[in-house]
Amino acid sequence: MYEALRAYFVEGLPSAKVAETFNYTPGSFRVLCHQFRRDHEPAFFTRGLPGPRTQPKKSAARDLIVELRKQNHSVYEISQALKDRKVALSPTAVREVLKEEGFAALPRRLDDERPHRLGPTPEPVADVRSFALTPRTVTTSCGGLFLFVPDIIALQLDKLARGAQLPGSMMIPAEHALRACLALKLWCVERRSHVMALVADEGLALFAGLNSIPKKSYLSEYSSQIHPAKTARLLATWHRLVEGAHLFSGDSFNLDFHSVPYYGEDPVVQRHYVSARSRRQPSVLAFLAQDAEGCAFCYSNANLRKGEEAEEIFRFISFWKRTHGQNPRHLVFDSRLTTYPSLTRLDTMGITFITLRRRTAKLLQEIAGLPRSAWRTIELDVPTRKYKTPRIHETTVDLAGGTFRQIFIRDLGHDEPTLLLTNDRKTSATKLITRYAQRMLIENALSDAVRFFHMDALSSAVGLKVDFDMTLLVVASGLYRLMAKRMRGYADAQARQIFRDLIDTPADVTVGEKEIVVAFHRRAHLPIILASGLLDKPVQVPWWRGLPLRLTVSSGGRR
Repeated sequence: MYEALRAYFVEGLPSAKVAETFNYTPGSFRVLCHQFRRDHEPAFFTRGLPGPRTQPKKSAARDLIVELRKQNHSVYEISQALKDRKVALSPTAVREVLKEEGFAALPRRLDDERPHRLGPTPEPVADVRSFALTPRTVTTSCGGLFLFVPDIIALQLDKLARGAQLPGSMMIPAEHALRACLALKLWCVERRSHVMALVADEGLALFAGLNSIPKKSYLSEYSSQIHPAKTARLLATWHRLVEGAHLFSGDSFNLDFHSVPYYGEDPVVQRHYVSARSRRQPSVLAFLAQDAEGCAFCYSNANLRKGEEAEEIFRFISFWKRTHGQNPRHLVFDSRLTTYPSLTRLDTMGITFITLRRRTAKLLQEIAGLPRSAWRTIELDVPTRKYKTPRIHETTVDLAGGTFRQIFIRDLGHDEPTLLLTNDRKTSATKLITRYAQRMLIENALSDAVRFFHMDALSSAVGLKVDFDMTLLVVASGLYRLMAKRMRGYADAQARQIFRDLIDTPADVTVGEKEIVVAFHRRAHLPIILASGLLDKPVQVPWWRGLPLRLTVSSGGRR
């Protein structure tokens, strides 16, 4: 306001130009000039800054602050001394008083020159050369992680790091780095930075075969060294290792995209549609494939850019053929996963698919014009489903050079009709509709992964890091599915339920000369673990220099 009035009255600029320069409308600036002419004492000439003119706390403690500084006390020591005398004054306020009195800052002192006070305990640097199996007993909050050790040994997961040629060092070899990253994923650590809450847990470090779990800076730097070729080899090695575990039946697959939101400022990250926010925003697009029968994720790729979405389904097909020697037989996906010409390519390759056709105004008009006699009612063999008797109308349609089977479906619980599109000409409409309804499994699996494996909370700035996190998600979800098969009543349970009931269990870890014993504390779901057959069956652990692991139950009282 001052500068605008000065430009008009002192510099003689036209009022219209001044108004435009200082973002006033011409009328409002003329009113401002009118008020200024009639105000003999404008506010910005006579009134000071708002706020109190005195600071009672500072004034009362000023003499004491000066006296303590003359004794070479730091601002933190002075603040603590004032607090002991019931005068609460922050180090910043003390620093302001000393600056007003003309005192310069004290030279920085060494740690041993500072007075002793409570502070954070420095944890050791992760180094496999410092890993010791000296006899001791510790209590860990991550006791349930040791339930995964028998499967990790049986699957020889150390070959994962070697097969993918993951980076490593003398301090943290590749196998130990992968186990540390996988442990955090199995323990549903939300962000890499949150590992700092677990760095003092000896049980977590013992699981990885290290003296201490790596810190957040190492984990971020490590993941950035893993490029997409290594993650592809990691997935291929994982498939070879679980071949005898029957984790993937390979009969049918559910496919989908998921956008991982990114809230930083990175020009490399593109904008994709985020369904949870119903808008486009900077995010990393990830492709996921799930085995329909085993309900385990079998493929992921977050190294995608705009314009590459339609081809990702064929990258998955190529990956499956390289790994298993044949194309996937059956694919189920939604209408936006690929294009109509890609459907023709799938049909030419002999791959059966089920998808939806997008509802256009022309198609909806065609459906509305069908006579009542063109529809027939079927019954779905899904006892728990509310809408079990939809009406259908079957036709064939030519799209992008291919001829497909098209089924219009009404009374399925949606306001608009559903348009099913497939190249399966033999299976009945009832089975096709039921199978597509089972695609909700991947919706549930994605929802579970978003919440439990924290897909949307990845502390990553570029797709390269998210790609490695997604690969760890595939491995971790597979281990959880194998665990679910062991536990009676949990075959269809989601990972977060398995973690809540069985894995989130504290334990006492006793490192002996001949074996390492993990004794679980008594919990409500402990009988499920007892019935799994994992307890009191020692297994040799290679990264513990051959010492066996024995799982048991604590003999103490109720905890």
